[in-house]
Amino acid sequence: MTARLLDGRALAETIYAEVEAALRGRLAGGGTRPHLATLLVGDDPASATYVRMKQRNCERVGISTSDHRLPATATTAEVVELIRRLDADPEVSAILPQMPMPPQVDAEAVIEAVSPAKDVDGLHPYNAGRLALGAPTVKPCTPAGIIELLRANEVPMAGRRAVVVGRSNLVGKPAALLLLQEQATVTVCHSRTADLPAVCRQADVLVAAVGKTFYIQPDWVKQGAAVVDVGVSRLDGKVAGDVDPGVEEVAGWLTPNPGGVGPMTRAMLVRNTYDAEVRRR
Repeated sequence: MTARLLDGRALAETIYAEVEAALRGRLAGGGTRPHLATLLVGDDPASATYVRMKQRNCERVGISTSDHRLPATATTAEVVELIRRLDADPEVSAILPQMPMPPQVDAEAVIEAVSPAKDVDGLHPYNAGRLALGAPTVKPCTPAGIIELLRANEVPMAGRRAVVVGRSNLVGKPAALLLLQEQATVTVCHSRTADLPAVCRQADVLVAAVGKTFYIQPDWVKQGAAVVDVGVSRLDGKVAGDVDPGVEEVAGWLTPNPGGVGPMTRAMLVRNTYDAEVRRR
């Protein structure tokens, strides 16, 4: 068999159209325009590219953006002070500190400096805690995008076995919590998991988020499973994921990489920015 592709690009376009229509109606009714403030510390080319893409995605639907930069030598105190100024600005709906931060900057302090209402990534402890409780909250963009992709393609989750490989605060843990909300039975795997291939073979839904090129092998995958490839690495100058290409012959559904989770992450950022403005008004 050949897996059906979980096309993130096509679904992202649908989400952009929905947000654009909602914003057009909001502005016609006298509502306010959302504004995303991005913050980049240093001059890492990949991070700068990600920031530009996020800004363009917002602007295409009518959300305004502003770009804030600090040198690579900036201290934690300098980054936090800038965030506090943006947080106090009534024109700013949402704040996005681009990660990773330089090593001298305390990323946790940066995340906590953003107020929960303007935390567009859903990483603030308040929002992360509400997610753990199953309460309404800002959902982290990548995990939220994964769930949207599975739902849109009618991948069964309720009552099914889901395995998440990776336990990061950014993807692994929140993805597991969102899968629990979909009534899946969830296992979170990591570097100490015994017999990882055997655990993966039990999964009806397998989420790979470890950042190791072609780590998930075809014989690790249950026949007909839905496989979500979150990893991003480079191989011979091209983007590669965590999932070996041979998995396509075993899985029932598979995200392309690129073109699967990445576009959905950016679309969720746009939706979260719009929702942040609606909530605070």
